[in-house]
Amino acid sequence: MSHVVDAQAAAALDPELLRLATNGLKKLAADTRCRSAFVDNPLMAALLAPAANRYIVAADQDGLFERLPVLEAKGYRTGVEFVGEEARNADEVRDVVDEYLKLIERHQNAGLATPTQLGFDLSNVGSLISPQTGADNTAALLKAAAPQGIGILISMERSSFVDDILTVFKGLAEDHENVALTLQAHLHRTEDDLATVLPLGRKIRLVKGVYNEAQDVALPRGPELNDRYARILERILDHGNPVAVATHDATLLELLDSRGLLERVEELEMLHGCRPPLLKAHKDRGIPCRVATVYGQNWWLHFLHRLAEYPPVALTALADLYEPERVRFGSEY
Repeated sequence: MSHVVDAQAAAALDPELLRLATNGLKKLAADTRCRSAFVDNPLMAALLAPAANRYIVAADQDGLFERLPVLEAKGYRTGVEFVGEEARNADEVRDVVDEYLKLIERHQNAGLATPTQLGFDLSNVGSLISPQTGADNTAALLKAAAPQGIGILISMERSSFVDDILTVFKGLAEDHENVALTLQAHLHRTEDDLATVLPLGRKIRLVKGVYNEAQDVALPRGPELNDRYARILERILDHGNPVAVATHDATLLELLDSRGLLERVEELEMLHGCRPPLLKAHKDRGIPCRVATVYGQNWWLHFLHRLAEYPPVALTALADLYEPERVRFGSEY
C-alpha cells in the first residue's frame, strides 16, 4: 500500500494548516536542542527508527551496498548521500571525507552495472571552516571518483550559503567533468544565477527548495513556484545542459509533461521512500529514474524534512512506529 495520502483526501486539507504544519516540522528539524538530543541520547533514535527506516536505506555501508543492487535490478539509477549535520570542525570534516573515500573504494566491487551518483552539502566537507577547505576536499573526492565514472552532485543549502557554493562550483567545474550542481527554483536569484552556471556545461539537478526563506528571498510552494520551475527547466534544456528533475510533486510533473519538458530531461529523481509508486509509473513509461538513497545514523534533519515536505505523511510515520513491518525495502518500487 502506498504511504501517500490520496488526491481526494489531500484536497480536503486546509492549505493554511498544511503551511503551519510544514513550518512547525522545519522548526523542529532546525532546533539545535532537538538535534543535540538526537545525537547525545540514543533513545530518540531508537524510538523513531521504525518510521525513519522508510527513508533511510541503511545505517552503514554494508547495508547500503546490499540494497543498491536491488534498486538497480528494478531498473533504477541510484544516488547516495551519507546523512549528517553541518560539520563545524576539522575532525568532523575529516570523518565525512573519509567516509566518502571509503565508499568510492568499495563501489568498484559493489556489483553495480551503472555507477552510482554521490551527493553532499559543501558544509559537510569543510566549507564552514573555509570555502577553500570545502573546495579542496570536494576536488579530492571528484578525482577519486572519476576513474569509476562516479558523478558527484553538490547540494544547495540555505540562501546565505549560495554565493560561496557557486564560487566553489565554478572553480571545480573548470577541472572536473564529473561535478554537478543543485539549483533551487524557489530562490528569486536562481534565474539570474543561470547566466553563470549554464556556460560551465555541467549537469544540474533542479529542486523546488526545502529551506524556510523570507518572502523577499524565495517563493512559497504553489502554482507560481511550479511555473517558475518549468521556466527554469526549459532554459536549462534549451542551453543543452544535462538536467535532473528532482521532485515528488505530481502536480508539477503533470505541468512539465503538458509542456513537453519531461521527455527531454536526463532523468527524474526522487528520494528513497518518497512516493515510490509515482516514480515507478514514470519509469514504466520509459523515463530514466534515479532513487536518491541516504544512509547513516545522524538522520534527524533528513527525517523531519521528509515529513515537512508533506505533513500528512506524519500519519504514515505513526503507523510505521506501531507496525514496523509495514516498511519493506524495495517493495513499492
